[in-house]
Amino acid sequence: MYQEFGISEKIENLANEAEANLQSEFAKIDVACTKNSLKVLTAFQKHKIAEVHFGSTTGYGYDDIGRDTIEKVFADVLKAEDSLVRTQFISGTHAITVALFACLRPKDTMLSICGKPYDTLDPIIGLQENASSLKAYQINYEQIDLKNNDFDIPAILERVKKKDVKLIEIQRSRGYSLRNSLTIDKMENVIREIRKVNPEVIIMVDNCYGEFVQEKEPIEVGADMMVGSLIKNLGGGLAPNGAYIAGRKDLVALCAERLTAPGQGKEVGPTLGINKNILQGLYMAPNVVASSLKTAVFTSYLMEKLGYKVQPKFHEIRADIVQTIEFGDEEKLVKYCQGIQSGSAIDSVSVPMPWDMPGYTDKVIMAAGAFTMGSSIELSCDAPIREPFIAFQQGGLTYEYGKLGVLKAIQNLEN
Repeated sequence: MYQEFGISEKIENLANEAEANLQSEFAKIDVACTKNSLKVLTAFQKHKIAEVHFGSTTGYGYDDIGRDTIEKVFADVLKAEDSLVRTQFISGTHAITVALFACLRPKDTMLSICGKPYDTLDPIIGLQENASSLKAYQINYEQIDLKNNDFDIPAILERVKKKDVKLIEIQRSRGYSLRNSLTIDKMENVIREIRKVNPEVIIMVDNCYGEFVQEKEPIEVGADMMVGSLIKNLGGGLAPNGAYIAGRKDLVALCAERLTAPGQGKEVGPTLGINKNILQGLYMAPNVVASSLKTAVFTSYLMEKLGYKVQPKFHEIRADIVQTIEFGDEEKLVKYCQGIQSGSAIDSVSVPMPWDMPGYTDKVIMAAGAFTMGSSIELSCDAPIREPFIAFQQGGLTYEYGKLGVLKAIQNLEN
């Protein structure tokens, strides 16, 4: 069967071995999927989701019952007081930017407690010079690096005792770094300790790639606000764009006024026929995330078997859907990403190449044969072209499609 897809018997046998040895890991993923599905179904029923909520508004978007109810559903699923779920957000990076500019004022300090955030935040924070950055508005940025892949709690507590720290940022996923992604347990521990010395500081979690991976979300362990993209986990592969902010009602209100206009906030924002996609995407999200996790576990097992460094290993606890593969060689990295593209349903004949992408300091190669451009809940693989040449793979709308894409990438690597 696999040979029709260009997969050798050697790789087919390795895939069969992997699946035989991964059933217990897959079963753990299924348990979390069921629990997260229950959260979603309960919220849909509580808010009496019906066809009327699929309606569309144009213009200003006043009194959009679907939009308003979607935000109640998201808030309940994420255990937040309120949420802002909008297609007017261009990306997760845009939603984070809105949240930061909404909450911070001149002379305030933003403190990242897990090292430098994702590359696209560099010009937003001011690490890369930009006339529109937080730095340009006299908002300070500091960071405390992780220590042994965990929060450096003594250093964090010493710094947050000073009241000039207005907002703490935690990036759950690794970004383009070698550090581990951060589990809910680790976040819960550090948040509890921070609250003992500074109960007023705003704790914001960049939750991109992390939703529904575990059984709890950051708000449930004390975060004030969390941010994520709808073309990642919670969009379930059906939301065509957008992002969300969820958390304390007062903070969500500030974010809404930053996104739209003071005095208008959440009251405006047309949905243009997207409500059904967002609702159905959220409904499918627990299963899609489970498929992405199974694809990542499968990849980890195979690539380690083939002699590559992987993180996480197939049996380790996961905090996001990202799987890293260290190639140590630019050519191998590029061939793997090109193999992922050739194993996709969309644009399979395209050949991705490294290029200078806006917002990134290194050339980046991005493979994603996706129904939605840039969607990383669909099988995708990207990497900055810098040593030690690490691929960051994520997604898989179904495990079966994810598996086939990975096998195609390995075959391309082996050719």
